[in-house]
Amino acid sequence: MKLLYPNSLKLDIKSIEGFAVTLHQYDVNAPIPEELIDAEILVTWTNSASNLKDAASRMKNIRWIQSLAAGPNDVLNAGFDTSAITVTTGSGLHDHTVAEHTLGLLLTAARRFHEMRDYQLRSEWPGHLGGPQPDRPAGSFRTLRDARVLIWGYGNIAKTLTPHLTALGARVRGVARHAGVRGGVEVADESALPQLLAETDALVMILPGSDATRHALNAERLRQLPKHAWVVNVGRGMSVDEDALVAALEKGEIGGAALDVFETEPLPSSSPLWKAPNLFVSPHGAGGRPQGSEALIAENLRRFLAGQPLNNVISIKGKL
Repeated sequence: MKLLYPNSLKLDIKSIEGFAVTLHQYDVNAPIPEELIDAEILVTWTNSASNLKDAASRMKNIRWIQSLAAGPNDVLNAGFDTSAITVTTGSGLHDHTVAEHTLGLLLTAARRFHEMRDYQLRSEWPGHLGGPQPDRPAGSFRTLRDARVLIWGYGNIAKTLTPHLTALGARVRGVARHAGVRGGVEVADESALPQLLAETDALVMILPGSDATRHALNAERLRQLPKHAWVVNVGRGMSVDEDALVAALEKGEIGGAALDVFETEPLPSSSPLWKAPNLFVSPHGAGGRPQGSEALIAENLRRFLAGQPLNNVISIKGKL
């Protein structure tokens, strides 16, 4: 049995040696070599679309694909026979890096670091951003202390992020498909969004990518936010109606936005997002460094060979 692992990530393959498989590295930007076409297991990370389409058309023995991405849309769109192939994700591998990046975006928004940088590039002193400042003024987002932070898409990343926010004094609530209390945080379902959005200083979006979440943040929901509220998106670009967001920023209907993901990436130079007021662009940099990949591959490989259920199996119909 052959396991193919990508050359796009430095993996410590010693941790997955010793199983009844042979390990073969492959180039994620090239067709699969003929001698590896009969492999049963494929590990993917940042594979090109052409590589995955080639693999889907030629690799007829594949039984399991382990993506190291949190949501393997690229694998699902490549044409693999998912009725016969188990697809597992890298859920959990990106929790700490995305949480850290999100915290940075929130602090940038609250403390206006992006504005300070703009003034610095012009060799100008932004006096209004320094010196004496009002302490936690109502109707503004200037600090995380006492800030009302709503996390829409309350999953593993949110659970990692929340302790950092609460340590800085933020008041965190969540929204998910199912209501409940998770780690002491009140999590509502989406029926509560109108009320929760109206009480939000910073909206953090960590929604997965699916038909159900496309343009989840639309013009109607943007209008439900206070005029000072910021939007931070580190989930999927498709979850934000970018035209509606630009319009809300230009009209001053929200305070600002910090986006790490976009509907089209790289973000085209013609996109109005580049010039939208109070918008901070981050180039899909929140994740990109899966942590603990070897342990996940080894555990799932052990389960696969033993005929046991794998971790992070996705529902092909379901939500990524």
